[in-house]
Amino acid sequence: MADVLTAEAVEQELGGLSGWSGDPTGINRSVELASFPAAIAVVDRVAVTAEEIDHHPDIDIRWRTVTFRCVTHSAGGVTRRDFDLARRIDEIVRSAR
Repeated sequence: MADVLTAEAVEQELGGLSGWSGDPTGINRSVELASFPAAIAVVDRVAVTAEEIDHHPDIDIRWRTVTFRCVTHSAGGVTRRDFDLARRIDEIVRSAR
């Protein structure tokens, strides 16, 4: 099982990501896409990636705004896997804009 990161480690990792916030209980990012279909396309691509790496974000869709929350539920908090997933999500979002 992956180790839960300390508050300091989470803060340090967040410093390297744009638009993400959070603490050891979870990290979050909301993005606004050009349209509802564009938002769904991003969610679809994130779903494929999440399946590939066997690590899944919580996803909330509100019209064109998608919020991603990453936490390793089995570990009870944020782990390095969550930051790896966050970076993958960022790549997908960048390519959709």
